[in-house]
Amino acid sequence: MLSNQGELANKIRASGSRPLRKVCLLIGQLGRGGTEKQVMLLARGLHKRKIDISVLVLFEGGPLEDELRKTGIPVIHFGFQRLGAVRTAPANMAAFARLVAHLRREKPDVLHAFLLHSYLVAAPVARMARLPVLVAGRRSLGTFKEGHRFALAVERLATRGTDLLIANANAVAEDTIRRERVVPEKISVVYNGLPESAFDKVPPAGIDTLFPIVLCVANLREYKGHSYLLEAVNHLYRHGRKCTLLLAGDGDQQYALEQQARAFGIDVRFLGSCPDVRPMLARADVIVLPSLHEGMSNAVMEAMAAGRPVVATNVGGTPELLRGRGILVPPADPGAMAAAIELLLDDRARASSLGVQARNWGRTHLSADHMVDEHVRIYSHLLGNSCAE
Repeated sequence: MLSNQGELANKIRASGSRPLRKVCLLIGQLGRGGTEKQVMLLARGLHKRKIDISVLVLFEGGPLEDELRKTGIPVIHFGFQRLGAVRTAPANMAAFARLVAHLRREKPDVLHAFLLHSYLVAAPVARMARLPVLVAGRRSLGTFKEGHRFALAVERLATRGTDLLIANANAVAEDTIRRERVVPEKISVVYNGLPESAFDKVPPAGIDTLFPIVLCVANLREYKGHSYLLEAVNHLYRHGRKCTLLLAGDGDQQYALEQQARAFGIDVRFLGSCPDVRPMLARADVIVLPSLHEGMSNAVMEAMAAGRPVVATNVGGTPELLRGRGILVPPADPGAMAAAIELLLDDRARASSLGVQARNWGRTHLSADHMVDEHVRIYSHLLGNSCAE
């Protein structure tokens, strides 16, 4: 745990800063990714608290856009073009100018940027629009930046013009401090939030199988470690412990994983993208996340809210969620993963106890209301400091 977290929380709670009036959230697009869902939850929570909130989109919209609009939250597009498209520079310069002009008109108290594209744009925009507070999110480990020195240099420059970074896990904050050379006082940690519906009991999905069900909810990307999970299931099969593996998610590794499952002769079912995984969680005997690296896993959080026993790799922010409330195994270790799955399948009392502990802890620490309240306190504290300067 970062040592400054308790001090910062006390300062925020003790500050006599003025209430928030208006906040803008800036993001690249509004697909169904983990960060996009958090932006929607934060926007809804701020709207519920009578704060004037709008979501600003750099590139394209997505399925979450309609959900925000139905809540009464404006979603505004600025027409940035992704790098690599033909003749992007003039279009992006025009989009940049539109964004600056919009913020000068709206005069938000806080601009909060999410993900790399957004916070690189936000730093110069906030300065040109003379905004009192700029916050930037850090949502994952910086592994993907390795070898990209120019991008990291630009990011460090943008961070200098940012009032505070908000990470969604202590592991993410510590990684940011190391990679970006950020002083600990400039970063705070707020865990992701879950909607109340994540804790609701739902009927289990109907899955036709005679075997226990192991479920993994993750996009089929190499870093998610699915191939090691298939090896673990194959290990269980070879030792007479058959199970049905459900993979909820899509991605570029699906063909390779299908080939691997066929070669092993194990029962693996590819479900594709599942907008609502709660029925699958309710049906599963064990949830597994085999990631090679991870920030703060929404999939693990959702499994905890559902009260399911979880096996996950000991990477990133996952130990913060599961230590004492799940089973952690080393990454890329199919044997350890197989042993953990088998333990929970054989010891149903322990599996149930871990699920209950995870759900209870999640209710206290992972609710959307808690997440939104922490953001309001941080925004208000920063705004008070800005007004006092």
